[in-house]
Amino acid sequence: MIKVLILAGGKGNRLRPLTVNTPKPIVPIANIPFLFYQIEQVRKAGLTEIILSLSYQPRKIKDLFGDGSQFGLTIRYTIEEVPLGTAGAVKMAENLIDDTTVVMNGDILTDLDLQTVIDEHKRRQAAVTIVLKAVRNPAAYGLVETDQDGHVQRFIEKPKEDEITCDTINAGTYVLEPGLLKYIPADEEYSFERAFFPTILQQHERFFAITTDAYWLDIGTPFKYLQAHYDIMEGKIALPNFPGTHQKAERTNFSGALIDKTSLIETDCQIKPTAVIEHSVIGRGCRIEEGVLVRKSVVWPGTRIEKRAILDGCLVGRNCVVGEAAKIHDGKILGDKSIIADYSEI
Repeated sequence: MIKVLILAGGKGNRLRPLTVNTPKPIVPIANIPFLFYQIEQVRKAGLTEIILSLSYQPRKIKDLFGDGSQFGLTIRYTIEEVPLGTAGAVKMAENLIDDTTVVMNGDILTDLDLQTVIDEHKRRQAAVTIVLKAVRNPAAYGLVETDQDGHVQRFIEKPKEDEITCDTINAGTYVLEPGLLKYIPADEEYSFERAFFPTILQQHERFFAITTDAYWLDIGTPFKYLQAHYDIMEGKIALPNFPGTHQKAERTNFSGALIDKTSLIETDCQIKPTAVIEHSVIGRGCRIEEGVLVRKSVVWPGTRIEKRAILDGCLVGRNCVVGEAAKIHDGKILGDKSIIADYSEI
């Protein structure tokens, strides 16, 4: 049976301090732990067996998903004690892989149709199929060159301006046959992009690429993390359909507050009259006092925002306190339990 392995071991250093207490794979996106979005992809493809490759704070992820039975899935886990790289993490799960396997990077928000990719992989009798995405600025990524028939020709990691020969990048989803794991050394740090894929090319294995036009976003930086929320509020990508994962608060409970139609607000929040919420996401149990303005921001659960404070384009962690008339803007990030003094500006 086809399995899905999700590489969910990242520490999320670029999202710190939000990821000090929350592993990157389960940071909330529109108030839903991120892995639910990827697992929704898996369910839509009719796949039911998932392997989560974990490293950083694995217990928090295991406690959330358990054995997967409550979601109609079978979820198993591998845990890296030391970093093994993207391909090394797959090698560590070798004893769980006995059929064609889909590998997904654990920080990509996408509505890619996995079944279409699997079907194309089977049709071409490929050993490996990699999904590509065309982007405007490929210099920030690793390029993947292909010929007209979709055969992978070359990888160019972090190309210089004069090395850019195409606009297609590695989209972080692969389909591979289990026999190829022989090319990955055991108990050794080993990368897909820098080691495994070049080896596959050298061995003349059947290596194909599919370029997708699906929604695609790497959520690993504060800017992209915010962008993911904006895109969801604007309907560019849907929320996952898991019972109990999201509950939108009744706006009738916030009489006198001005809340635009795009904003997403979880239950158990208190929003006082004259507060204004624009294009923002507010987590469960937040308290927002009179005269507050929250614009294009994400506020995690349990945070209190005092009177007349302004949050504009920022990220606020769990159980923070933003003081009266304080101002936070321009992409600033507050970690969990931060306290911002009255009338301060950051």
